[in-house]
Amino acid sequence: MAFLKKSEALLMDLLAIPGVSGREGPVMQYLRKKLLAAGADPRALRFDDAHRRSPRGGQVGNLILRLPGTQPGPRRLLSAHVDTVPACLGARPVRRKNFLVPADKHTALGADDRSGTAVLLTTALTILEERLPHPPLTFLWTVQEEVGLYGSRYARVALLGRPQLAFNFDGGSADKVTCGATGGYRMTIRIHGRASHAGVTPERGVSAVVIAARAVARLDEEGWHGKIVRGDHTGTSNVGAIRGGDATNVVTPLVEVQAEARSHDPRFRCRIIRAIETAFQQAARKVKNARGKSGKVQIAGRLDYEAYRLREDDPSVQAAESAIRRRGGRPQRAISNGGLDANWLTVRGIPTVSLGGGQQNPHTTTERLDLLEFHKGCQTALWLATGCEKAK
Repeated sequence: MAFLKKSEALLMDLLAIPGVSGREGPVMQYLRKKLLAAGADPRALRFDDAHRRSPRGGQVGNLILRLPGTQPGPRRLLSAHVDTVPACLGARPVRRKNFLVPADKHTALGADDRSGTAVLLTTALTILEERLPHPPLTFLWTVQEEVGLYGSRYARVALLGRPQLAFNFDGGSADKVTCGATGGYRMTIRIHGRASHAGVTPERGVSAVVIAARAVARLDEEGWHGKIVRGDHTGTSNVGAIRGGDATNVVTPLVEVQAEARSHDPRFRCRIIRAIETAFQQAARKVKNARGKSGKVQIAGRLDYEAYRLREDDPSVQAAESAIRRRGGRPQRAISNGGLDANWLTVRGIPTVSLGGGQQNPHTTTERLDLLEFHKGCQTALWLATGCEKAK
């Protein structure tokens, strides 16, 4: 019971600390203060420089706690991201029966991923304060997950101590074992039209808005927007943001579009990307003014994260499922259509399984946290960290 009360108290504190992507300093200082008070060796706590390597900059890098083992066994990594989306600013958590919800109906809660943050902190504090025996451990709290997985992408892997088992806490059901995830590619499309007076000489202009509209409409009509199915191949795409124009009396000369493409199959993801590029390029050529002048597009893209899938007999998958059964749960294997820190950790040589901590409806004002699932996640993490998942 004391373990559960401690975990809830830590969770309530963490949910109330602001920390959107790039501004995670206050929550990291809270974590560091708690760990030091519990007896962590200051030399075992390190911040890396992920924020300096990230294209977004930021206040602070990832926080790493490495503990030498008090018993033999492979080193285990437990990770979670601490940043939240802007909708969580001003969040005040309140309890409603077995759920935590935001007090203000206009904000999200931030359980994604302060629940995972709390799972790791509860586990680390319990081991330190109660001096529980454990194999070598690494705790990793990452930054900037929500804006491109930059914390895990730019983490200093050499500081992690070569873990052989890895568990990322970021999800809903505590019985779910996510052993794979899709890959994602983001695009910035700059559409250059030609400005002119919209009331006096509109025929001289080339509207960047019209080019964008034609391209998006074509993608939708041809099945390259939203959920995409071509035979056995599946993926998704989305035009998520369109910005441009300053006045109604000017034919818009510049529009910037943000889009993405996802698929578990890297080759099919490339097909989606080509379809998006083609739609905008052709739209730019077809929209012309009275003098036959057309617009043009500039397209820049980057791989946010590559897809991965762990084998069924992967040691981390087996250990996670064993720990879930140990507490009476029924493991449910899953593949995610979203990106996770586990994507980059796996690609960078640390095969990682993701586990849940009770999140529901993340990134929305209807977000809530299932406390029963959160408690199960804490229990699973403690058994994984102490190496007790095989205990009878």
